[in-house]
Amino acid sequence: MAALIRNLRSGISLSNPSLVPPPLVTSCRGIVSKLFVGGLSFYTTDKILAESFSQFGQVVEAKVVMDRVSDRSKGFGFVTFASEDEAYRAVTEMNGKTLNGRIVFVDYAKPRLGEKLGMPIARGPPEPKVDDN
Repeated sequence: MAALIRNLRSGISLSNPSLVPPPLVTSCRGIVSKLFVGGLSFYTTDKILAESFSQFGQVVEAKVVMDRVSDRSKGFGFVTFASEDEAYRAVTEMNGKTLNGRIVFVDYAKPRLGEKLGMPIARGPPEPKVDDN
């Protein structure tokens, strides 16, 4: 993200993809084309979710979030599309529609803050250093 800010301040345009590093393009694109789907039935699977949204375009990934302990659906999931236009069509047409007997709510997924940013995990105070003198 810092690289993006530096590039914008230096006047580099994002419209020329050769000037933007591929991971940055992918991460920016992934945020836009990834959708949050809430209100899912506990019986909705990844396959059902992918099939339901594939009518709007190429589904790259469809994932129903599962509870680790009970191994049941938490009632929401994520669908990633290959393009922004396909994601937009899915949001406008699926939001408020019925899927597996439940009304689902579809919106653009928000990025997870603080994850995978190279931040160390705090595990308490540092160990005191012992001098060997």
